Amino acid sequence: MTTIHGVALVRRTATPVQQATSLFLLVWSAWQERRRRRRLQTTSCALSDRELMDIGATRATIDYIALQQGSARPHRSAHWHIGNALGILLLFNLPGLMSADRAEAQCSAQDVLRRSLAAKVAPPALGSESPVSSAADVSVWKTIRIGTFKDTFALRNAMSAMGCGVGNAAAEILARPAFTLSRSKAEIELVAVSVAELGFQGGASLRAIYLRAQELGFALAPAEIAPQLRLQYLDQPIGEFLTIGMEPIRTWAGEAMLLTVANGGAGLILIGQDGRDDAQISAISRFVFVRPDTSIAPEAAAMVR
Repeated sequence: MTTIHGVALVRRTATPVQQATSLFLLVWSAWQERRRRRRLQTTSCALSDRELMDIGATRATIDYIALQQGSARPHRSAHWHIGNALGILLLFNLPGLMSADRAEAQCSAQDVLRRSLAAKVAPPALGSESPVSSAADVSVWKTIRIGTFKDTFALRNAMSAMGCGVGNAAAEILARPAFTLSRSKAEIELVAVSVAELGFQGGASLRAIYLRAQELGFALAPAEIAPQLRLQYLDQPIGEFLTIGMEPIRTWAGEAMLLTVANGGAGLILIGQDGRDDAQISAISRFVFVRPDTSIAPEAAAMVR
């Protein structure tokens, strides 16, 4: 007589808490992805044809780029335990706590996406923003260092070594005599405000924006701030374009240009932007100015090519 011993298979059933957690994570992920894609599309549509050309895109490819950036994100299983989810979030946040100027840091699309996922960087907020009443009421957004390069060649080499992109217009600006570097090292406190926060809900000309910024107490930034910010802002969210509030610099052809620190989804890049007085700027565009009362050593005022 033959005896057959069977093995009973036990199927683990997810608890109600685990099921609720999985559903929440799925909904949250989908909502964040939709929000990020909407921001990227809105910001990209506000760019001029020249700016789109600088980041290697056209108006016809905006929707495609936004969709591709979403599909490029790694898929994660929805069946997470609460403890595992918290552990992964903590693990992913550790790289964001490390210094951004490490030698191995890069500006490529792959590294930017990896850092965004690791640091869980949220996309820039959408919606209307209340106008500020004074520059003194605006908190410091970021403190960066200037005067760390002896000349523009060393600066360009650093950007090249990091893999940071430089658009054609921006490259021309960096090569112009009007673009100078500080002789001495200094730390500059920066603020980031939107055109809407400056009081222009429907957009405004660059001249009007600068006049309002001056009335509120903001100071224009040295042109050096743009490439330095690009090198020191490696965790910039996808879809964010920050225009440096600076004196325009003219190209060889005589076009007035500003510099913009951008992450259009294909990597971190420095691009040029129309700097004419009558250039129309969207209300959602964000400008970087120097925070008022920032002290700069007297010798830092001396500039060198």
